[in-house]
Amino acid sequence: MKKLGVLILTLLLVASAFVSGCVSDEEGGAEEDSEEAPAVTELNFGYQPSTHQVAYMTAMEKGWWEEDLAPFGVEKINEYEFPTGAPEMQAMLAGDLDVAYVGAAPVITALSQGLDAKIIAAVQIQGSDLVLRPEFEYETPQDLEGLSIATFPPGTIQDTLLRNWLQENGLDPDTDVDIKAMGPGEAISAISAGSVDAVFLPHPAPAIIESEGNGRSVVASGEMQADHACCVLVASGELIRGQPELVEQIVATHIKATEYNKNNVDEAAQIFADKTGWEVEKVEKSLADWDGAWIADPELIANSTVQYTQVQYELGYIQKPLTKEEIFDTSFYEAASQEE
Repeated sequence: MKKLGVLILTLLLVASAFVSGCVSDEEGGAEEDSEEAPAVTELNFGYQPSTHQVAYMTAMEKGWWEEDLAPFGVEKINEYEFPTGAPEMQAMLAGDLDVAYVGAAPVITALSQGLDAKIIAAVQIQGSDLVLRPEFEYETPQDLEGLSIATFPPGTIQDTLLRNWLQENGLDPDTDVDIKAMGPGEAISAISAGSVDAVFLPHPAPAIIESEGNGRSVVASGEMQADHACCVLVASGELIRGQPELVEQIVATHIKATEYNKNNVDEAAQIFADKTGWEVEKVEKSLADWDGAWIADPELIANSTVQYTQVQYELGYIQKPLTKEEIFDTSFYEAASQEE
C-alpha cells in the first residue's frame, strides 16, 4: 500500500510537471509572438548605371545611407549593379536584394511571378530616347519598318514602351522590326559598329551615342507616353513587415537625395561620372538634353504603372493586370514627406 501511495504521488508530480511545462511553452510562445523582428544589420541594394537612378549614388557618395540607417541597427550597405531591370528583379526574387532602384515594368513582371515586394517611392519619369543611325531618315514611325532596334530585355520599361508605341503606330513589333534584347553597354557598341540600326535606351546612353557621332535621337520616351513611369524604389515584403520604421527612413533618405540632385545638377553629374567612369561633359549633356525628371512621390506614377500591367498582359508577359494595391505601398512616402 505504501508503494502504491509513492507511485500515485510520483505520477501526480509528473503530471504536474507536464502541465506546468505546457503552460510555460504557451507563455513562451506568447512572448515569442510579441517579440520584434530580428535586427537588420546589413542591407543589399540593387541599382543600374543610369542617370535615372543617381539618387541612390548621391546618397551613397554623401554617406547618407550609412548615416541615416545606422540608428536602426544597419551597419553595412552592400550594393549590386545590374545592366537592366530584368536580372535585378530575378535577384530580388531569389531573396538576394532588400531594396532596389529599378524600372517599374520589371517590378510588375516579378510581382506576377510571386515577388514579395512593393514600390515604396518613385524615382524618375521619362528619360529614354530612340536613337537612329545617321544614315537613316526619320519622319514617322513607319520609317522604322525593316530596321533592327536594340533595347533592354522583355519586361523592362524600354521594351514595354517601345512595343506598345510601335503597335499604336501600326507596326508589329515582332515582324515589322527586329527588336534585339541588349544591356546598355552592348547596345551602345552595337549601334556604334552598325550591327543594329537603332537603339532605345535610357540616358545617358543616347547622349553618349550622339556625342560620338553614331546616331541621333529621333523620339523621346515622353513623346511615346507623356509623363510615363520609369524608375522606382522597391522594398522587400519582409523588410516592409518587419522593419517599417527602417523602410520609412529609406524613403526619407531617397527624398533627400532626390531634392539635392534637383538643386545641384552639376554635382549630380559629377557623382554619376565618378561612379560609372563616363566623361562628366557627356553626362552633363545628357542631363541637359533628356526629357526625364527626378521625383519621389509614388502617386505621380501610379496610373502609368497600372497601365503598364495592361500592356504587359496584352503582350503576354503576365497572366493578368495588377491593381495599384498589389504594386504600391505609398504609406512610407506619405509618412516620410510629412517629416520633411
